[in-house]
This record gives sequence, structure tokens and C-alpha cells, in this order.
Amino acid sequence: MGIDAKLVPPLLRQLREPLGLGRSVQSRRSRELTPRTKTADRVVQSVCPYCAVGCGQKVYVKDEKVVQIEGDPDSPISRGRLCPKGAASEQLVNSPLRETKVKYRRPYGTEWEELDLETAMDMIADRVVKTRKETWEQETDDGRPLHRTRGLAFLGGATLDTEENYLIKKFFTAAGAISIENQARI
Repeated sequence: MGIDAKLVPPLLRQLREPLGLGRSVQSRRSRELTPRTKTADRVVQSVCPYCAVGCGQKVYVKDEKVVQIEGDPDSPISRGRLCPKGAASEQLVNSPLRETKVKYRRPYGTEWEELDLETAMDMIADRVVKTRKETWEQETDDGRPLHRTRGLAFLGGATLDTEENYLIKKFFTAAGAISIENQARI
């Protein structure tokens, strides 16, 4: 007749399993839990949005809502590992504090107002065109061609993928900007 496992002190149970992988290290509550990854409807492969490393992520989705994000063991870059920021990226998606609307504060204003995306994009486009027109340098004083503007600049971030950064570089070069940089390249 054996001793009931409930009567054995936790320390003794854990000493029987020094690797801490068995039932001895689980509480009754943790044995009854179901992992969020098990209940997901689908898994989507993605890339961490935080830096230029490009760690692979598995995004677990249930009812069209992200329920968990973990490292992708098939990723040749990160081999299933994520830094603390990457591991917390589910909070980036689901945070109740996340802004989901365009916020705008008028010149000399003290309050933020919400704008629809189309209005905000039109405002940005109008300002880019106006700035380019006002700061355009066609040629030097002695007639050598410049075809540039020093009124526009761009500093990109590593959270964009290669294709997005390529298109942004092409756009700003075509617009005549000469100050184009990316945090990932620095």
C-alpha cells in the first residue's frame, strides 16, 4: 500500500523529479488549465514587429482575435526564441490602451481630436506636395542641376519589411529628398 501523493510534502515530491518536468511540480489548478494555443482556431506565421532581427512568430487566433504569440521553432533566425519584447507582442495587439484611431492636434491646440484615416492621409499628402514645391532646388547658382529638396526627410524603422523600406526609399528619392535613412541600417 503506497502513500497518498496528497500527503507527501511538495519538497519531497519535487526531489523525486529533479528536472521539474513531471506532475510533482504542478498544482491542482495548473493541471486543470487548458493552454490557449490548444484552443486556437488557426496559427499564422509572422515576424516580430520590434526590431530588424526578424524573429519568427506563431500567432494563435481564436474567433478572429489573437490569443497567444510564441516563437516559431521553424524560424532559422530565432529557432523558437523571442526576446522579452517579442514575447510580449500579444499585449501590443490586444492592449486596451492601444490607439486605433488617428489623433490630430491642430496648431496651437490643446486637445486631440479624432480624424478619419482618409482625411489624415489627404492632409499629409497636401503637406508633402506643398513642402516640396516651396523648398525645391532646381539648379545651383552657376546652372548645375540639383533637382532636390531639403525640406523633406525620412527616417524609417526596422519594423517595416524589406519591400516596404525599398518602396519608401524609391518614393522619397523620386520626390527629391536627399536625407533618407533607416534605423535598421544604422
